[in-house]
Amino acid sequence: MKIALCGTGYVGLSLAILLSQRNNVYALDIIPQKVEMINNRISPIKDEYIEKYLKKKNLNLRATLDYKEALTDADYVIVCTPTNYNEVTNYFDTSNVEDIIKKVIEVCDLKKTSIVIKSTIPVGFIEKMKKKYRIKGIFFSPEFLREGKALYDNLYPSRIIVGDKTKKAKKFAKLLKDASLKKDVKVLFMNNTEAEAVKLFANTYLALRVSYFNELDTYAEEKGLNTKDIIEGVCLDPRIGNYYNNPSFGYGGYCLPKDTKQLLANFKDVPQNMIGAIVKSNDTRKEHIAKKISNKKPNVVGIYRLTMKSGSDNYRSSAIQGIIEKLKDNNIKIIIYEPSLNVKEFNNLEVLNDLNAFKSLSDVILVNRYNQELNNVRHKIYTRDIFSRD
Repeated sequence: MKIALCGTGYVGLSLAILLSQRNNVYALDIIPQKVEMINNRISPIKDEYIEKYLKKKNLNLRATLDYKEALTDADYVIVCTPTNYNEVTNYFDTSNVEDIIKKVIEVCDLKKTSIVIKSTIPVGFIEKMKKKYRIKGIFFSPEFLREGKALYDNLYPSRIIVGDKTKKAKKFAKLLKDASLKKDVKVLFMNNTEAEAVKLFANTYLALRVSYFNELDTYAEEKGLNTKDIIEGVCLDPRIGNYYNNPSFGYGGYCLPKDTKQLLANFKDVPQNMIGAIVKSNDTRKEHIAKKISNKKPNVVGIYRLTMKSGSDNYRSSAIQGIIEKLKDNNIKIIIYEPSLNVKEFNNLEVLNDLNAFKSLSDVILVNRYNQELNNVRHKIYTRDIFSRD
């Protein structure tokens, strides 16, 4: 089969590699450097399994800048382009997704080609697209991936959900299931609108869990209690579970901040308290961290890594950036150590690639996820990383 993947971020590239083991896959992107790297079997993103599979596996994968080359005669066009949240309209910016839909209509035979949306979208988006462009062969299939472990999560999926019940939808689910290494993968078929809701509610629940343990940690910190003991005692209840419970500076990354806000927007005219509280809690956590640092009255605050978690090179919408903005409001000098950045400045702040110089210049060092290379400056460290894991 010919499959086109539009967008080569974590979702698109992991799916392209997964499916190119048994199909001819074209990965479409707009960035020449990424296309060249993929064709040279070099990963443009940090992900252990993506890097390993590109180097060692025999993949029928070609990256291209030419949408006609990618889309023409494709059996499936899988859309993985970003949908950033627009704070003004309270709505995902789905323009990139619609652009691909229009290109498919332009070059494809819609009796043969099915459009699969993997980008995160508002509830009701697919039905809106069906009416707007008068097309039928389009459905939503949410992804449930972690940054840095995207291909692993596609090889061992928690579940496969497809927002359609047609033969083409079932065939697509089988493509994903057959490419996985996990036995007995649960596959659910439902309507598109319910599938869209699954994605937003699942991510908002994860944000809720992050917020819960962060607020537990804030309470313990303010009252002089041992956060670790409390979390371990709480999480031994099997209904709660000892996982996804390590305090942090807040939830961040590409998905959770925007997905929670989109779900809240979808709740317009629907009674709710909790969804709004989850969104607000994240900002409260950042304000608390910034206040704790400001109260120390440091001359220089060092930011150790902008990335959200270890094993990732993504710092888009990371929680630490929200704290940086609040510290800047207090006129505190800030320096950044981020070895993945090959620049001298980030948002008008000095970036150092010399760790020893960074340690020496910093009075307080903010660390979202601790690393052993900081052991000799523990007295300068402020972190809420209780369990030394993501």
